[in-house]
Amino acid sequence: METLEDDMQPATTTMERLAKNTKISLPTEVLEEILSRLPVKSILRFRIVCKPWLSFISNPSFTRLHLSRATAAHHTALFIPTFCYSSHKQHFFSTTREGGRLTHLMTLDKDYTIDIAQVEHLNGLVFCSSLNYLAKSNLVYTFIVNPAMHKTFKLPDPPDHSLTNNTHGIASVCCFFGFDESNNEHKILMIRKLLQPPTLEFMIFSMSTYSWRKIDVEPPIGFSLIIRTSVCVNSVIHMMPFRSVDILGFDLRTEKFTIINTPQGVKPHKSSSEYTIHRQTWPISNKPRIIKVSGCVAVACHDRVVDTNKMHIWILQDYENHVWVKEIITFPTSWIDLAMPYPLDSFNMDEIIFSSSKLPRNNVTNVLIYNRKSRCFRTLQFTSDHQKFCSDLLKFCDIRCYVESLLTL
Repeated sequence: METLEDDMQPATTTMERLAKNTKISLPTEVLEEILSRLPVKSILRFRIVCKPWLSFISNPSFTRLHLSRATAAHHTALFIPTFCYSSHKQHFFSTTREGGRLTHLMTLDKDYTIDIAQVEHLNGLVFCSSLNYLAKSNLVYTFIVNPAMHKTFKLPDPPDHSLTNNTHGIASVCCFFGFDESNNEHKILMIRKLLQPPTLEFMIFSMSTYSWRKIDVEPPIGFSLIIRTSVCVNSVIHMMPFRSVDILGFDLRTEKFTIINTPQGVKPHKSSSEYTIHRQTWPISNKPRIIKVSGCVAVACHDRVVDTNKMHIWILQDYENHVWVKEIITFPTSWIDLAMPYPLDSFNMDEIIFSSSKLPRNNVTNVLIYNRKSRCFRTLQFTSDHQKFCSDLLKFCDIRCYVESLLTL
């Protein structure tokens, strides 16, 4: 696995050369103002200036300050996980919010077939959930990546003591990424469906203790384990179960479930009808997708895109009083050719990034960005001369935004 230390070159900046011959003494307030506004790559190089600087940069309070300023300044980038079918390796790329050339971050070299099924980001960390298709049961491999620091952490397997009396093992597994603001702690919720006797098991992984623990909680009646997307807002992991229009919330503070009703205009999953374009037939598959927009929970529906070229997005702007506000996005006609575009993530308060169902051609990939304030689109292109990117067997798993962070794993 490639790490940041492997890629770092000897420091050659003016400040670092000066530090070798002179003793640098700056007021803490000045040092904080300067360093907290720099990109992560520069800060990591400045750690070698002197021991006081290393101690200052390593302080958790500085890490939080840097993240808050990077978030406020919208210093976002794109994280692009890919999977190579020939080598069975995971390749992670990144690029700036303006597009351009891709940077190869790292490669995960594993001896089992993994394919990313879910990607979420919080506070500069990206959570990846992968399935092992060669295993006898639906095992899930979960990774947390800090793209800015080129670091990755594989979560340990949860304990299997609960499977002792379960004769047929695990039917399915889902994992969700969240942040508990009351404890300033990242957590992962795992839900496992066990067979004979059929039961649901709930476990929490804590990033402060690096361990799993089982929790006793009752899900709402009619709860479905099949969940495609989730977002964490206000310490609550919000999920939208398959064939449901309501949101299932799990509060990381109380470790209890709740139901959030969506507006009447949100329609459930359907794929019974079809449409034809350019002599090809496509199913109209309306899968309501839950995303985060302007720091709020939002639900996007696809059922009107084919007929009207429009997508309706409901945003939960008043969380306490459950007040939803609807926005209508009108797509360029050419994007209908991409077969049902859907939102992936949001850059900042105003921009939403949409997917393209087309695979890279001629080593170029296009992504559509919608500005909610101007109601205009722009196309973001990224290219790469990296040999892994050029492979025909390379699959783009997802695209996510992230903010540079010094958070350790």
